[in-house]
Amino acid sequence: MKKIIPVLFIASILLNACSATAAPIADGDATARPTRTPKAEPAVEVDSKLKVNVEALKGLEITVWYPWYGVEASLFESFVKEFNEKNQWGIKVNSLGQVNFTNLYEALKAALPTADKPDMVIALPEHALEWNEDRVVTDLTPYAQDPKYGIDSSDIPFVFWNQDLTSGEVRVAVPAQRTARFLLWNETWAGKLGFDSPPDAPENFKQQACRAQQSMLKDDVPQNDFMGGWLVDTDPMTAYAWLLAFEGGVLEGNDYRFLTPNNIEAFKFLRELSETTCAWQAADVNPIDAFAARQALFITASLQDLPDVTRAFATANNADKWKVVAFPGADQDTLVVYGSSYVVLKSTEQKQLAAWLFIRWLLDKEQDARWVQATHLYPLRESTLDLLADYKKSHPQWVQAIDLLPQGEIQPQLASWRTVKVMLGDGFTHMYRVNVPSGQVAAILAQMESVSRDLSK
Repeated sequence: MKKIIPVLFIASILLNACSATAAPIADGDATARPTRTPKAEPAVEVDSKLKVNVEALKGLEITVWYPWYGVEASLFESFVKEFNEKNQWGIKVNSLGQVNFTNLYEALKAALPTADKPDMVIALPEHALEWNEDRVVTDLTPYAQDPKYGIDSSDIPFVFWNQDLTSGEVRVAVPAQRTARFLLWNETWAGKLGFDSPPDAPENFKQQACRAQQSMLKDDVPQNDFMGGWLVDTDPMTAYAWLLAFEGGVLEGNDYRFLTPNNIEAFKFLRELSETTCAWQAADVNPIDAFAARQALFITASLQDLPDVTRAFATANNADKWKVVAFPGADQDTLVVYGSSYVVLKSTEQKQLAAWLFIRWLLDKEQDARWVQATHLYPLRESTLDLLADYKKSHPQWVQAIDLLPQGEIQPQLASWRTVKVMLGDGFTHMYRVNVPSGQVAAILAQMESVSRDLSK
């Protein structure tokens, strides 16, 4: 929201400016009187409400576990080194990689009852929600809102910031990384098929996918006759996004609910695409390569996959234009935003503040921009975009993904989502693996609902 400067405040500034004007110089007076330079007002020191003596942070060590390897791990380690060398409080961060989220979750589960547990972890929001139920997570609300050590959350998109809140407004974490699942659409090929814009509703998606498949029947290669439309992807976030696009979902209040008319309509629509050969699958086909080879008009991909798609088009010598689009719904398009978060475990007030100060530094736009350039994920702060002008020019599809954020939806804010989302992906995969007829998808959804309620007990 734009800040409006009060009229009286502006008037007072003008009056002060007039009164500060030097007196006129008498005729013949060759020496001008110097104007007085007003003294700068000292900066007002804001007090923290956290009641931690800053001197207690000097030399304090905290341990952080992270789930990454490769580029992300290397960059995070460089961040740790830089923070240790430059932070004004003398805090020292000790970092330990856990390879992936599953290993980190299991390692922390074993470490929680011991003195060897870390002070901070980078984990999935649903993991943090589970640990919060075990009362081992620090509520970060007082830290985020602290007048001295807080953060400007208005600079962070709501779909990122809101994921880590419980229904009781406890902040179990703050965003560390965010990505999303999208549809990729070959704009050039679609134009040759008679479509000048991406699909804006399920029926239009079907029309484009079916016409792409029909075009494959016109060449002399029978092996590709089943290709052309949407290359089916059964990732849990893909399944969830399609349900949301049909105004369905997986929740009713705080309970799981899969067997609904809108969900039935969504799964029936997707199965009918396959039954009419407008969607296809092949175990030995790389979706990105198929997209670059004009074997699929649509594929699904995550934000971090976009550079691989660009390289695949270059390798295939394909100059087609392609776009990132949301999952088309009858009334509104949608996409699911997800990713990891910074979680501070309960320890001492000093260590909790030290961990928060490290997190706040990581969320500075300078570090945020470096994350984007290394991982190709979303910037967590809107102001970070000011530092990414060159990156935006060389990554047009990434810019398209940024523009789609207002359509983003968060995942269920339940600890049980850790296992339910796996079940969703398994059920979606099973539906295609056994070729469930479109008229029988309700049975799959009923089974999903039963299993999800067992998993959430």
